[in-house]
Amino acid sequence: MAEYRLISSDNHITEPSNLWEGRVDPKFQDRAPVLKVGKEFDEWIVDGAYRLGVMSNVQPGVRFDDPNKIELVGKYDSPHLRGLDPDAQVADMEVDGVEGGVLYPSVALSLFAVPDSGLVSACMRAYNDYVAEFAAAHPKQLKAIALVNIDDVQEGIAELQRCANLGMVGAMIAALPLEIPLSDPMYDPLWAAFQDLNMSVNFHTGCARSKVPVDVVAINMDPVSMVNKEIGMRRGLSAMMFAGVFERFPGVHAGSVEFEVAWAPFFIERMDYYYRERPSGRKGYQFKDGATPSDYWRSNCFISFQEDPIGIKMREYIGVDNLCWGSDYPHAESTFPRSRQIVDGILEGLPDEEKQKIAFLNTARLFHFDL
Repeated sequence: MAEYRLISSDNHITEPSNLWEGRVDPKFQDRAPVLKVGKEFDEWIVDGAYRLGVMSNVQPGVRFDDPNKIELVGKYDSPHLRGLDPDAQVADMEVDGVEGGVLYPSVALSLFAVPDSGLVSACMRAYNDYVAEFAAAHPKQLKAIALVNIDDVQEGIAELQRCANLGMVGAMIAALPLEIPLSDPMYDPLWAAFQDLNMSVNFHTGCARSKVPVDVVAINMDPVSMVNKEIGMRRGLSAMMFAGVFERFPGVHAGSVEFEVAWAPFFIERMDYYYRERPSGRKGYQFKDGATPSDYWRSNCFISFQEDPIGIKMREYIGVDNLCWGSDYPHAESTFPRSRQIVDGILEGLPDEEKQKIAFLNTARLFHFDL
């Protein structure tokens, strides 16, 4: 019998080609994402001109057969396409030995890079309606994360509340907002809403707003950008930390998703160092009772990983209670269909209690899975 169960803190859906047809506010319908079908690959276009992303969810498992055959592009008519249907996703999870999954978007992640705030909000609301329906097909196994635009804080709070009513368990927001960083007091009502609704703050890959059009496809093809992609997320998380968000709103839990974890010990140590010993920390917000950023990291932050054996070796610095495994299904880099084998290798030698926390208990606690 397995020593632990598996719940993935990072699954994805594949947005259907008609997701934004008829779901978007009519005044934005002609600017909403549309699928451009090509001979070699299909790509999403938003606002009539900007590349939002390409179809790529057609190769889970290929990395185990022949990594040289992995492509970053694909077509919607591929027989290998996965992630479109909740029944099929749950069936794949069962094959993979995974009992539950937290759902993030695929192409809709890139909506944060669209400059027009009204268009972003309209498209995110449409996505949220769709993913809530997707998760509701299997509410015990699938938990949905909303996309919430916080350019207008009150509008963001209203959408967060709406998504909570739809059964969603957390929301992805911009780690790097358009104008004002997350350390500003203007976001305090937002943190209060996250706390009151018992929803997590999720910083997933792609969570930076932009004032100018961004070629997301080019960024994803750039190894320099990909190797350093956690920088923006770290700025957002530390902005919350140094503003005392976790002390003032102790029910808020915020975390990093799909950035792996080996960077975290140095990040945590640097936050403590600057807080204790440098003017930038000493002259800012001061925690009560001698607490430090690492204390609030342990109590209020989580970090999702896919395959990071080095990070797991440093788990005592990160916190075993803070680590959540995720498969990244159905993307090409996913651990599907060998998740159990891969997790067994990464967690080899750990005490059973630690294996259980990292593999499923922490994720179940944060995202409200009923065990």
